[in-house]
Order: sequence, then structure tokens, then C-alpha cells
Amino acid sequence: MKGTLAGLFFAFLAISCRDEKKTEAASVIKRPNIVVIYMDDLGYGDVSFNGATEIQTPNMDALANGGLRFTNGYASSATCTPSRYALLTGQYPWRKNAQILPGTAPLIIDTTQMTLPRMLKEQGYYTGIVGKWHLGLGNGSVNWNERVSPGPNEVGFDESYILAATQDRVPTVYMDNGHVANLDLNDPIEVSYDKNFEGEPTGLENPELTTMKWKHGHNNSIVNGIPRIGFMKGGKSALWNDIDMADEFLNRAKKFIKTKRENPFFLYYALQQPHVPRTPHPRFEGKSGMGPRGDVILEADWCIGEFMKTLEKEGLLENTLIVFSSDNGPVLNDGYFDFSRRKLGKHTPAGPLRGGKYSLFEAGARVPFVTYWKGKINPGVSNALVCQVDLLSSLANLVGSDEKSHDGEDLIDVFMGNSDQGRKELILEATTRTALRKGNWVMIPPYDLAPINREVNIELGNDKTYQLYNLKDDIAQQNNLAATHPDKLEEMKTAFERIRGQSPNEVQQLELK
Repeated sequence: MKGTLAGLFFAFLAISCRDEKKTEAASVIKRPNIVVIYMDDLGYGDVSFNGATEIQTPNMDALANGGLRFTNGYASSATCTPSRYALLTGQYPWRKNAQILPGTAPLIIDTTQMTLPRMLKEQGYYTGIVGKWHLGLGNGSVNWNERVSPGPNEVGFDESYILAATQDRVPTVYMDNGHVANLDLNDPIEVSYDKNFEGEPTGLENPELTTMKWKHGHNNSIVNGIPRIGFMKGGKSALWNDIDMADEFLNRAKKFIKTKRENPFFLYYALQQPHVPRTPHPRFEGKSGMGPRGDVILEADWCIGEFMKTLEKEGLLENTLIVFSSDNGPVLNDGYFDFSRRKLGKHTPAGPLRGGKYSLFEAGARVPFVTYWKGKINPGVSNALVCQVDLLSSLANLVGSDEKSHDGEDLIDVFMGNSDQGRKELILEATTRTALRKGNWVMIPPYDLAPINREVNIELGNDKTYQLYNLKDDIAQQNNLAATHPDKLEEMKTAFERIRGQSPNEVQQLELK
């Protein structure tokens, strides 16, 4: 009898434990999947949901109109590497002195650092990145013919399928979990950013071999008729085909969600468009009437539509939070002659904003920004001040983590549409120069530097005197109020110094050295 009772007891205990585990598993599975769709150089005015009329982006619009569109949504920087660093770490890029990286740069995220994918992985998420990385690989001396480490997999991603550097830099190969995809070891890759390899043609010396003409900076090794930044030899079987890149990343992203749909997942889907070189697939070539830049925006919009169809087909839309944004503002002539300015017509990539990529003016870092979760986020428009640096802390709260990032704020209620109280202040950055957004005001310290980047024809926000703008009345930043509002200027200087730990003058002197 005792044996029977003992057996019943242990059977009950086993069932109880099994049910408890089922409950825990169910709790984990109910957590939303999280997807960040990240564009590259897409301007505030490049999307029809922000007022563009000369180009239509119906799939991006579907996210914005079905979710929450932020009119004051920012990347942390006006250039790509710093913005991507802040997105993943929750730390301002100027604290790391993060700048645009060459193709052979080492990983700039410390492998012990808390990151967005690492935080989610600790909460039971399967994590992946597909697309552009541009945060460095390895420790400074990379052998591309072996596994390259550290990289995305060492900072929290379970899976990674990325560009080795950027589309306009060598090596022009995909990296699959640290390995060059499709590499033939009998044809090893050699890469240099100092000098060319003997006998290898370049855009500078062999323009007759190029199908895309370089404008500035992009005149080294030629791959697929396109001159790049840096020199490369070998690896012929691993070279990507530029016109297929959008499809390649889309298919990888779709495969990821199909194979990981049974568990909560995080996918960082980082598209390469509309960064140079703009290489639309023939399906989209000429479709925009604006040349390759307009065509690749349409291509990216289609990719997003196909990706969303896959989420819907897999029954995942109601349990997936999507964040859509861009790493910085727009640029037209950024290294190649591709008719981007000549064929622009009435389109204004920056919308009503001043400046663009590389600029401290608003168009540098104020970008398209949408949160979408079918059935959970009510469609609408928010004027709350938010930044990509806030995603780590905010998503940590959503999934039950206690992690708080260094500079990001917990704005999950704002991202979900339950509050309109966003940030009170934000440091803006452009190629190490910094400014302050506080309330509706922006203060740009003096920078005795060129006011315009002549290569790309963009105002950089540099001036020898302080600039102060009230964005509520002057979103185009045409009226400098520094002289007429001295009290407000002093308030902004004080806030800037409190966050940066140095006065605007000290920061200026440091950055000008």
C-alpha cells in the first residue's frame, strides 16, 4: 500500500512538474516576436507616409498606417556605424567615439557588453541578423579564409548573415555566421585598404571596365563593373551579385522566421537600400522615374511587403512587434554618378527638414520611425520625442528583463501608444560633432568648420556662432534665435554640459583637434 501511495505521489509530482514546465514554456511562447526593419540612408521625406508625392511606398505605408508613426523619431547619429552602435547597445555613439568604419575595422562592440540581442537571448529569444552590419569584424587582423571572430555571433546573435563590410567596400562577400559564404579555399581572399594587388584593375586606372562611374572615393577594386573602396583579390566563387542582394537578404529573412516560428525570436533585418551603389534588380530598374535611388526605394518597399506576407502566412502578425526606421538621413550623390540629383524632380528626400546625412540639422538624424503590432498597437500618429537608443531599455521592459541601457530610456508605453510622454532631451550627433534637442528646441554649438560638404552638397550645420531653433514654429531651421533668446540658450548649454560632462566650448575644442 505504501509503495502504491508513494508511486501515486511521485506520479502526481511528475505530472505537476511537467505541467509547470508547460506553463513556463507557454509563458515564453506568448512573448512577442520582435523584428527591427532598418533602412540605410532613407530620408524622412523618402516615404509617402511622411508626405512624399513623387514616389509611393505602399508597404512601408501599411506599417505606418496600421501602426504608430512618430514625427519626432530619431536615429542617434547622422551616419551609419554610430547609429547602428547605439541601436544595439543603448549607448550614445559619441561615448565610444564610433565613426564610419573601413572594411577591415575590428568589432567596436565589446563582447562583454550588454546588447539588444543578448538581452533578448537571456529572456529565451532566438536571435538573428540579416543584412548590413558595419560594426566591424575580428580583432584588427582578419584572415577572410578562416572563421572571422568576434562578430555578431559574439555579441548576442544566434545567427548572422551579413555583408562583410558595406556594399561599396571590399570584400564584396556575404558572411554566414563568421564564414565567407561559398568560398573556394583554392582561391583565397586577400584584402587591403593601403595598396592594390599587382595586376588587379581599379576604377581609377581602368575606367573602361566599369559600368558604374565613380564620383569621389570609390575608385579602387572593380567587382561586377562597380569600383569600390579598398582593394581585393581572389574569392571569385564567393563574390555577391549586386542586383540580387535585396532578394538574397529577403529570402534569408523569410527563412529565419519560418524556421524559428515555434519560439519567440528577434530578427534584425537590415536592408542595404538606398545606400550606394544603388543596384536595383531589373524588375525595378526604371520603375520610379528617379533613377537608381528611387528604384531601390521601390525595391526595398516590395521586400518589406513580401516579408510581411510571410509573417501573415505563418500566422505571426498578431504576436510580432515590428520597429521600422532608418540609420540616418538622405544623401544623393554619395560616391557614384547615378543621376540621383538630376532625376529627383519635385521629390524632397528630407521632406520639410534641413540638411541630410552627415548633418547636425534635423534631416541628419530625424528619420522615418514606426512601431507596428497588429491588434496591440492602435493606428495613429505620435509627436513624442523618441530615439533608437531607447529600444534596448524599452524592449527589456516588454519582455520582463531588468536591463537598463546607459543612455536609453524605457519608453515602451510610448512605443505601444499608451503614452505621449517621450524623451525630454536628446543629444544629436554627426561625425563626432554633437548638438542638443530639448523639448521643441535645438541648440547647435559653434563649429568653425566648413558649412557644406561640397562632395555631397549637404549643409552640415556648422557655424562659428551658436545656433538655436524652435522646431515648433520653424521645422526648417531658418531662424536662428540664439541672439534674441539668451536665457533659453543658457538653459540649453547647461543641459548639454550635464549630459556630455563638458561644456559646449570644451566639446568643440576637443572635436576640432
